[in-house]
Amino acid sequence: MTFQFELERENSPRPNSTSHSSLQSLKEVIAFATNDKDDPHNWSTGKKSFVVFNGVALVMSSTIGSSIAAGASHQFAAYFDITNQLQLVLPTSSYLFGYVVGPLLFGPLSESYGRKWVMVSTFALFTACTLGCALANNFATLCVLRLFVGIGASSPISVVGGIYADVYPDPVTRGRALTIFMAATTFGPILGPIMSGFIAVVSWRWIFWLSLIIAGLTWPILLTNPETYAPVILATRARRLRKENNNPNIFAPLELEHRDLKQMVTVVLARPVRMFFTEAIVLCSCLYLSFVYAIFYMYFQAYPIIFSGIYRFNSGEVGLTFLPIGIGALFACALYLYWDRILERAKAQDPPAVWSQTEEYRRLPLACIGGPLLVLSCFWLGWTAREDVHWAVPVLSALPFGMGYLLLFMSLINYLVDAYEVFAASAMAASACSRSLFGTVLPFAARPMYERLGVAWACSLLGFLSLAMCIIPFAFIRFGDRIREKSSFCQFLKQRKMQEDQHRSGKCRSEGRSRVGSTRL
Repeated sequence: MTFQFELERENSPRPNSTSHSSLQSLKEVIAFATNDKDDPHNWSTGKKSFVVFNGVALVMSSTIGSSIAAGASHQFAAYFDITNQLQLVLPTSSYLFGYVVGPLLFGPLSESYGRKWVMVSTFALFTACTLGCALANNFATLCVLRLFVGIGASSPISVVGGIYADVYPDPVTRGRALTIFMAATTFGPILGPIMSGFIAVVSWRWIFWLSLIIAGLTWPILLTNPETYAPVILATRARRLRKENNNPNIFAPLELEHRDLKQMVTVVLARPVRMFFTEAIVLCSCLYLSFVYAIFYMYFQAYPIIFSGIYRFNSGEVGLTFLPIGIGALFACALYLYWDRILERAKAQDPPAVWSQTEEYRRLPLACIGGPLLVLSCFWLGWTAREDVHWAVPVLSALPFGMGYLLLFMSLINYLVDAYEVFAASAMAASACSRSLFGTVLPFAARPMYERLGVAWACSLLGFLSLAMCIIPFAFIRFGDRIREKSSFCQFLKQRKMQEDQHRSGKCRSEGRSRVGSTRL
């Protein structure tokens, strides 16, 4: 058979029972056997690659939608008769506020009810509200619908990291998959202003029709994607076995967990918030990534000020100035893969290099490179964007920005996933929520900041703040192992992994419900 059974004795008497109160009920708790083909860790390379491709397709559709309204500000102003420039930030910021709300729900829910159910239901919301945006007749309706589009679009950002952790137990392969995913999260927002800058001149509605077409092309991929969350796969198997064997006492560990509304609110949905405030790795990573993410979305307001105001670019041309960010992101991917090879060679030495055995060195050195590159790009843009300097010079400042941005995200997101594994969706939900909050609020400050300080000093302010943040990955390298030792989540995962290894080798049996996979974390 392709599964193993664990036996559990239930000693608590049934309420309102007399004849059976002293009897013990026998429960058979199933688990994956070694090499079980239904275990996502054992799926074929092709099936795992399809899961990776699915995550990329979803996040591209999501992130294109996040910035696609940025290139249609003039059309919104003319059609809806808007004179307040801050109001024109709302179609983008309301979308990003949806990114704040969604991860708090969808990351934890995916760890209780499975990844696919969450992804399908949220993408349906995304598609329906995108259609509503294309048909909106007033600006308030458009902004409200953009909020719900953002909520629906937030699930790939918060859930896909957990999906990749489901199918790739090896951190090296998982890191490469997350690298592809993070590159997609960079390219999506870049493509949005380019598309809208050229299409909005026909009609602002067409930017949403285009987004709807992209969503329609993504649906067949999503619907054919398998469930990857192992506890839910086991629960499905248990239901089938109960029916086939006419045995009501067959259970999966997930089915034995106590789940009610109170537990859902206080444990599952509150987990990202608790991780943000109690886990130093999550808190510091979130703050750094949030600031970097906010700079990215502030640029959607700053680039028109710089390149339209100084160099007289039109909306489409301003959109094209974002392309070097994507090129820099490609350089970051190449650097990541090169670092991966260096790390593997260090591990293959006999004996392995001491530094290669340290968890923090697997990811964080790239963040130590990415931080200074981000600082460099801010000062480069600020002090070269002048009429007496050719436009190509400030445009090229986006190359180190793209490299630094993606290196930071690849390093710190991978570090979070490696550290929290099955809780990766909650850790990523905390990250997505916090950075989206920054991305929602700070763009409102972009135009006033650039108008009062000027381009040079506004960019310099961002550069100085980025410089202060650079210390975070260095601190993780120095103190990360001690931080993880004090983390209740990391220690729980360490104990659970030891139990799973013993179980797979047939050396132990479950000793009670609390050992079968239920957790209050």
